[in-house]
Amino acid sequence: MPKRYVLPDLPYKNDALEPTISKEIMKFHHDKHHLGYVNGANAALEKLEKARKEGFTGFDVKATVRDLSFNASGHVLHSIFWTNMRPSGGGKPGGALADSIDEDFGGFDAFKQQLSIAAKTVEASGWGVLAYDPVLNQLMVIQAEKHQDLAVQGATPILVIDVWEHAYYLQYKNDRGAFVDNWWNVANWDDADRRLEKVKR
Repeated sequence: MPKRYVLPDLPYKNDALEPTISKEIMKFHHDKHHLGYVNGANAALEKLEKARKEGFTGFDVKATVRDLSFNASGHVLHSIFWTNMRPSGGGKPGGALADSIDEDFGGFDAFKQQLSIAAKTVEASGWGVLAYDPVLNQLMVIQAEKHQDLAVQGATPILVIDVWEHAYYLQYKNDRGAFVDNWWNVANWDDADRRLEKVKR
């Protein structure tokens, strides 16, 4: 049986993150946009499977692999994004994540400022990302344009902020900065801490 990507359920109701993120945005974002990435990734997998059976003559491998990278990365980042948030979230992290942030950024405030600026200044559409780099054994803040451009290969996303317009426009219009500033009120530090612990193991 071929392996396929599957849209995960939200870990809370569509209105659970209000007033930071509206019910309308959550439903539209999850049910339409995220599903679109799942379907796009699976379509690319099916095309590649067919080409392997029938031959690659006349088949555009480059475009199909690009579609797979774009859509599968969108699926992965959105799956992290939903669990990176929770009702009554916010505040500051604790545990190993807090220790790592202090060590790698010089404190929570400096980290928060850097990730906020990274998210606000992504060119066009993309993400602000807190990732763990196993080469340096440290956390780093990066940007992901679209879903996959500017990635640091081997680094694992720990905390992500979606700044595609579909993540905020229905509520915040063109004020990406206000969305990012408010997003911290729903950050799920327990989820990020678990992700860091898992990747370090």
